[in-house]
Amino acid sequence: MTHMTKRLFLLACLICAALIPAAGQNAFWRFLKTETDSAYVEDYTNELTARLYSSRKYNRYDIVDVKLKKDILYRPNSPMNIGFGANYKFLGLNLGFNFPFVNRHNEKYGQTKYLDLQTHIYLRKIVVDFYGQTYKGFYIANPDKVFGKEYVTQNPYPQRPDIRNTAVGLNAQYIFNDKKFSYRAPNLQNEYQKRSAGSFLVGGDIFHVQVKGDSSLVPYYLEDTAFLHDFHYHKSSIISTTANAGYAYTFVYKHHWFLSLSVTGGLGVNRTKLFLEDGSISRSFGWQINSTVRAALGYNSANFFAGIHYVGTSNRSEMPLPNAFQTFGAGNLRLSIVRRFPVNRKLSFPSRKVST
Repeated sequence: MTHMTKRLFLLACLICAALIPAAGQNAFWRFLKTETDSAYVEDYTNELTARLYSSRKYNRYDIVDVKLKKDILYRPNSPMNIGFGANYKFLGLNLGFNFPFVNRHNEKYGQTKYLDLQTHIYLRKIVVDFYGQTYKGFYIANPDKVFGKEYVTQNPYPQRPDIRNTAVGLNAQYIFNDKKFSYRAPNLQNEYQKRSAGSFLVGGDIFHVQVKGDSSLVPYYLEDTAFLHDFHYHKSSIISTTANAGYAYTFVYKHHWFLSLSVTGGLGVNRTKLFLEDGSISRSFGWQINSTVRAALGYNSANFFAGIHYVGTSNRSEMPLPNAFQTFGAGNLRLSIVRRFPVNRKLSFPSRKVST
């Protein structure tokens, strides 16, 4: 990681740690606590929420030439994990395992080495998304658009094992209707949304993304040599920040079936450095457009949950070239089966007599 990435990572850890203070000892923590409207949301955070799940985290990097309406789509060969987990109060733990028989072959898409520390913290009034990712090994997902159909017959998915994408980011949003609307119900499964409700959202984010390869990220043998003005760079470093706003709504059908959708969009600025093949560096400020989407569909009740839920972010950064963008994306798609269990906290301990 670069020094800036380390600073952002440390800042994100400190902010996340500040959101879990000793219960009842911090004014900010007391502010975040909410008395929910029980006609809309049932709180089961005092019960043990146990889950079996499968998930696929992802990371992507795109180079876009707006004028030509063409792009290069880089994707990692990210695996699907199967695991189990549990939540109790504000504590949660998920353990996922990679089973090769459910994942794609490395011969076709290449091998990807990665560390993905995505964390999504759902409080009653605030939701915080932390992204700490490093992926090494990508393939081009649209080779027919980049190299032409004849090339694809011999090279179906050109691989770039040298490309590494490192990203650190923090996104936070305030939930206005925290008494009637629950993000936890579809995403943490420790609450139950009994009636339809929604909420406006407002927040902001900060990201640092760095992509580099051993050679130009824009291949030299493209079908359209005018792509990106024949501009070649082997490394890109982006620091961005945006303010965002949006809306979330959960539709409940017959008390148990639900469809939840949340969309936020943000506008801000970025500082981009491109390290060119001739050894020079191109620097510039540009516009930044970010978005975050959350979607969930399934069944929820007092004891049982089954559903699929998704969260993803997309960061579009203007480049030091006219009509050109870089797009970084990250997210997680998960299928969960959940059972809640009451926890008996009334424990008695034998008294001990002390002689004097």
